[in-house]
Amino acid sequence: QITTVSGNEFLLQSDIDFLILDWFHAIKNAIDRLTKERSYTSRNLEFKLRRSSSIELLNRLDTESKEPKPEHRKSLIFRLNYSASDTNDRNRVKSRLKKFISRRPSLKTLQEKGLIKDQIFGSHLHLVCEHEKSTVPQFVRLCIEAVEKRGLDVDGIYRVSGNLATIQKLRFVVNQEEKLNLDDSQWEDIHVVTGALKMFFRELPEPLFPYCFFEQFVEAIKIQDNTARIRSIRSLVKKLPSPNYDTMKILFEHLKKIAAKESVNLMSTQSLGIVFGPTLLRPEKETGNMAVHMLYQNQIVELMLSEYSEIFGAEED
Repeated sequence: QITTVSGNEFLLQSDIDFLILDWFHAIKNAIDRLTKERSYTSRNLEFKLRRSSSIELLNRLDTESKEPKPEHRKSLIFRLNYSASDTNDRNRVKSRLKKFISRRPSLKTLQEKGLIKDQIFGSHLHLVCEHEKSTVPQFVRLCIEAVEKRGLDVDGIYRVSGNLATIQKLRFVVNQEEKLNLDDSQWEDIHVVTGALKMFFRELPEPLFPYCFFEQFVEAIKIQDNTARIRSIRSLVKKLPSPNYDTMKILFEHLKKIAAKESVNLMSTQSLGIVFGPTLLRPEKETGNMAVHMLYQNQIVELMLSEYSEIFGAEED
C-alpha cells in the first residue's frame, strides 16, 4: 500500500513474491532519487504546489505575534515560492509554524476533555477491548459474521480491494460509535467490509502479533522439523495477552473457513498468508531485511491456518 504526500492511496497486489519485491525496489529507488534532486526547477515546482497551503497557514498564525505587514507578507510569500535561494525567509516561516502547531492541544488532552471520542481505528487493541468490556473487538466480530454470511464464495475475497471512499466512510461511522448495521445497502459490497477489517488491523499502533514476539515467531518458523515448528508456534501463541489471543483465534478460525472454500473463492492458505502476513505481524523497526521478513510473515500465517487445530487446540492447556 502506497500513500503519497497528496493523500492518494494505491494498493498493489500480487501472489508472486519476486514481483512484489521488484515493485518495492522500483518504488524505493524512485523515492531515493527524488529526495536527492535539488535542482532549481524541482524546488521551484515544489514551492508553487505549496503556495496555497503556505498562505493559509500564515494567515492562521497568532495575530498578536510580530509579523510583516500585509504588503510585506505577500512579498515574503512570493519569495518563498519563487526563490529557491532565499532560505532565511523559509526558516522564519518554519519557525512560526512550529510555534503555532506547538500551541495546539494534544489528542490525549482533547480526549480527556471529551472533545474527541476514543477511536476504534488506530487505537491499541487492549484499549478497544477494555472500552467494550470484551477480549475481541465488536467490529471484528461484525465483519467476520458479515463475510461468513455473504462472502465465503466470493472470488478473491480479502484479496480484491473495495472502494476506498466507502471503506473510509465505514471507518468514520465506526469511530463515531454510530450503530453499525453491515446488512445496510451502503455496505453491500463485501469487499468494503473486508477492506475495512484489514484496515482496522493495519492501523493498530501495535500489530495483532505484538512487537516483542516478532523475532520469536520468525525464529520458530525457521525450524526445519515440522512437529517442533508447530509446537514452538503454539507455545508462543499461548503466551499472547488475552485480547491478542482471543482476537487471533476467532480471526484465524474465520480465515480457515475462507480457505476451505478455495475451489470457489480461489483463496488458498498461501494466498491468505500473502494478504494477512504483513498486516498482522511486522517488526517494530524496518530494516534491510524487509523482503525476507515478508516471506516469513506470510509463512507464519499460512502455517497457523494449515495447523489451526494443533496450534489453537485445547490440549496441554
